[in-house]
Amino acid sequence: MQKKVFCLIILLGSISLWSQVGHNLSKKNTSRSATDKPNFILIVADDLGFGDVGFNGSTEIKTPNIDNLAYSGVRFPQGYVSSAVCSPSRAGLLTGINQVEFGQDNNLSSNQPGFDPEFLGMPVTQKTIADRLKPLGYVSGIIGKWHLGYKPQFHPLKRGFDEFWGYLGGSHDYFKSTPKGSGHTAPIQCNYKTPSPITYITDDKGNECVDFIKRHQAEPFFLYAAFNAPHAPMQATKEDLELYKNIKDKKRRTYAAMIHRLDVNIGKIVKTLDKYGLKDNTLIVFISDNGGPCDVNASINAPYRGQKGILLEGGIHVPYILNWPKTLESGKVYDHPVSSLDLAPTFVKLAGGEIKKEDHFDGVNLFPYITGKDTSLPHQELKWHFTISAAIREGNWKLISLPDRLPLLYYLPTDVSEQNDVSLKNIEKTKELLKKLGDWEVRLPHPVFLEGPNWRKRQLSLYDKEYQLTQPVNNKP
Repeated sequence: MQKKVFCLIILLGSISLWSQVGHNLSKKNTSRSATDKPNFILIVADDLGFGDVGFNGSTEIKTPNIDNLAYSGVRFPQGYVSSAVCSPSRAGLLTGINQVEFGQDNNLSSNQPGFDPEFLGMPVTQKTIADRLKPLGYVSGIIGKWHLGYKPQFHPLKRGFDEFWGYLGGSHDYFKSTPKGSGHTAPIQCNYKTPSPITYITDDKGNECVDFIKRHQAEPFFLYAAFNAPHAPMQATKEDLELYKNIKDKKRRTYAAMIHRLDVNIGKIVKTLDKYGLKDNTLIVFISDNGGPCDVNASINAPYRGQKGILLEGGIHVPYILNWPKTLESGKVYDHPVSSLDLAPTFVKLAGGEIKKEDHFDGVNLFPYITGKDTSLPHQELKWHFTISAAIREGNWKLISLPDRLPLLYYLPTDVSEQNDVSLKNIEKTKELLKKLGDWEVRLPHPVFLEGPNWRKRQLSLYDKEYQLTQPVNNKP
């Protein structure tokens, strides 16, 4: 009997030992060190106002998880996107090329007379970040909003992405989708499982991002977390609305609640990286696709004048964060102009790829500038073109060209809110910048598609609106 007990103890000990060995081997096979190729997570908010996050001065709307990324990473007070509206901005973001250089000058909407609907999307000749990372050994996934074409040739799974959970349009209902729905209720597409019914879409996106990280923790990955918050329709949960019941304006209250839920889900993503030991080897980027549309979602771009759809600072100057623990200096502020176009070449270079002349990147690898290895500026000038408007920033000067008035010239260091047009007082600078902008404009290709003409008229009117240029005071009792 004693002999049998002794043998049983030996057997159980062996099983325990081999179980532990197996666990360690499994852990060894799935864990990755900080010397491996980095992961990339690109978090894009949709129509977020510059002044509506804590690290940019908001005391009314609380964004602790986004703020933590800012204060433990590098924040860019002069971060820009390449367009003032969603679709062209995302085209520039994903390619590293100013989208008007390949004809995507307008926002994506219904096809206009005289245009071929087969070209209604981001041109298939352009490579995305996912396309460029694939040969470098990366798996890529997009969770959320695409808005770069509905036709099969434009589908994200044909643009370098391996996984897609989301929708092809520019906006979506937050609480429902239907199998045969369209527009805001379009069905969720997914190529790796049967999608569950929507609960609250910001939460669903956060959960899918978490699952993507779990599935691909053992290999280098690129996750494009394309949230639609706080884009219209303005819909929030009752619980989140209760948190902001002190805000009297109903639209602003809903907007604040939607940002809260976005922040919560960004927290989920960061906690998942922590849980699986991936945070030190993951570069997280947080950005908005354009400025907030103040009249649509009650956003505030303070201290900047303007909003989504126009080239005043409020339309193109956005929250911009890079976070990579143990690689980037915590709490650093890089106070020189950078662009969303810089992200694609930065990712490629960090992944071990080469930036070649034939890539035609308008963006640059930011890391030599952030780390101080290159003390020059990433950009001597930045240029924008959107339908009937164009702008150029050169150093501290910014010029905007519109069809119904003389050029507007602003000196940004003393006029961040662009309230004082000094074009006539600085006529030589006005001529110089207008010439540079015009020389660029006439070389641009014809747009591959157009949005409706009603948007052009609306765009001009937005330059004459009054905008809130100060942060609202937290009036919570």
